[in-house]
Amino acid sequence: MTEDTLGIGDLARRTGVPVRTIRFYCDEGLLEPARSVGGHRRFDTGTVERLTLVRRLRALGLGLRSITEVVTGARSLDEAVAAERVALDREVATLAWRRSVLRAVEEASPADRAARLELLTAVQDGFAAHETLVRLWHPMTTGPIPGETARMFLDISAPRPPERPSTGQVVAYASLVVLAADRTLAAHVRASTLAGHSRVADLGELHAAVGAACALVSPGTSPAPGEALDRFVAAHAAAWGAGDTPEFRRALNVRTAPDRDVRLRRYWRLAGEVSGEPMGVAHTWLLDALDRSVV
Repeated sequence: MTEDTLGIGDLARRTGVPVRTIRFYCDEGLLEPARSVGGHRRFDTGTVERLTLVRRLRALGLGLRSITEVVTGARSLDEAVAAERVALDREVATLAWRRSVLRAVEEASPADRAARLELLTAVQDGFAAHETLVRLWHPMTTGPIPGETARMFLDISAPRPPERPSTGQVVAYASLVVLAADRTLAAHVRASTLAGHSRVADLGELHAAVGAACALVSPGTSPAPGEALDRFVAAHAAAWGAGDTPEFRRALNVRTAPDRDVRLRRYWRLAGEVSGEPMGVAHTWLLDALDRSVV
């Protein structure tokens, strides 16, 4: 056995890994030595390559569990490295969030500091807070809606926290999450434009057509009838198998009334501040234009 195997000291010299660390790896199951007649650990020559890989992965910061999965073949090296990078990205984003939160508290005026502190401490983790937004809008993605359309809808309606948020974005996001936790707002969402969406034959087409109408809205202008509103109404008329008539517009205006709630207006304004996506604000513009044209 001794001619074709290495003692723990020889293995340490060949790999640069201290003896006590090798013993630890053996105890953790990373290395599987044989035993000599005298009870000493003996390692086959392939252990050199295996231990070298372990040392390099440790240098990259991978934990023992991930390394064990790689050396045992339970997970590929690419998968382990990718998972570690994702975890590190989240850690960096969390630190960036905390840094911006602290700065936002510092920048608040003495009169506003207590209120801002209360707001920001209610949303300590941007990633966890994002789930609050998803819970608010997820019911709107059920039913006959394509997966890609549902993802796009959630990306706009429940924006993720920016990776490196400004102080303004941190305050806006915290306000957005607190607003999303309001049960009365959730009730308005359930009664919104998409109520009864299970009866729409092609929700993907409706979302796309409404998005095209929103793209025609000129930011900063007063809501008024025009091409954007006509496209918006036509999208809903097609979805419901109706024509664009005064009667249909009046009915659509009644059905979309919950979307003009002051809290939803504020929600879309805050969402736009966080993501830079004007879709929600443009949608509200169209609803106001519809309401004015009907009145």
